Amino acid sequence: MPGWRQARPVPGVTARPATDLPVLLPFGGKGAGGAEAGGIGDDGLFRRYDDRLFLNLGPRHGLALLLIFALWAGAAQAAAPGTVMWSITTAFKWVPFILEGFVLNIVISVCAMAIGTVAGAVLGLMQVSLLAPVRGGSWIVTQFFRNSPWLVLLFCVMLLFPFELDFGYVVIPVPDWIKAVIGFSLPIMANISEVVRGAVQSLPSGQWESAESLAFDRRQTLWMIILPQCIKRMIPPWINWYCILTMATPLCSIMGVEESVTHTVQALNAEGDRPELLAPFYFFLLFIYFVFTYPIARYSIRLERIYAVKI
Repeated sequence: MPGWRQARPVPGVTARPATDLPVLLPFGGKGAGGAEAGGIGDDGLFRRYDDRLFLNLGPRHGLALLLIFALWAGAAQAAAPGTVMWSITTAFKWVPFILEGFVLNIVISVCAMAIGTVAGAVLGLMQVSLLAPVRGGSWIVTQFFRNSPWLVLLFCVMLLFPFELDFGYVVIPVPDWIKAVIGFSLPIMANISEVVRGAVQSLPSGQWESAESLAFDRRQTLWMIILPQCIKRMIPPWINWYCILTMATPLCSIMGVEESVTHTVQALNAEGDRPELLAPFYFFLLFIYFVFTYPIARYSIRLERIYAVKI
């Protein structure tokens, strides 16, 4: 029969209503006439794929957001007439100094992500272990660091970790940015652990059974069959967590780490903490974080579309 694969029509949704009573259409669905309900679609603000709803953000939305920030900065400057050009010129003078601090933010985010990824991958594989003590212990560690405030973890590491490591014959100083890397890597480790565990358990059980029928042991099954299939599923959430980590790195300025926010405050102090400089300085700080993280976020959305699981 030619149409045996077609789904049964739903009255009021994909077919003409069978009753004269009002029918509530599903959010984003199409009625009998083919028109989308609520303006949800490929051309609207939202879009759907694989029954999931995503913001349909494009470069124009990013430019609009920058324009809003620029208008806000202009409105703030309007309260102090005659100082607009001076404020912009002064802020531009400190751009290299602020960017120097932003480089440290990137270094902290990259190092914390690398350590958290390696430790999280090990912890995630421990969560799918066949040994109950290993599985239970890794679950406790994951849930503890995953549900702890990042700022509290950062304070604990910064205040409890020693300022130098004395090995008797050599003393190794531990700078504050190293402590920040350790503090940020702990919650990243826990969240990456959940990403790895979810990716491994999302694969059909037939993959394990097929490997077992081919006489693969568990280690060979994980490294040669399961994990290669999990990589594409883990890439989008991994990028999302890197963006979150990058935007969280200014927290370490509270502990005196010489990063972008600290450099901005020092620049404002050098200029006498004049109120008219707050808008251009912090607008530039917002701008560099936006320019760095927005393309990564856009690429993450693209990867989610490419690697979406189609059932």
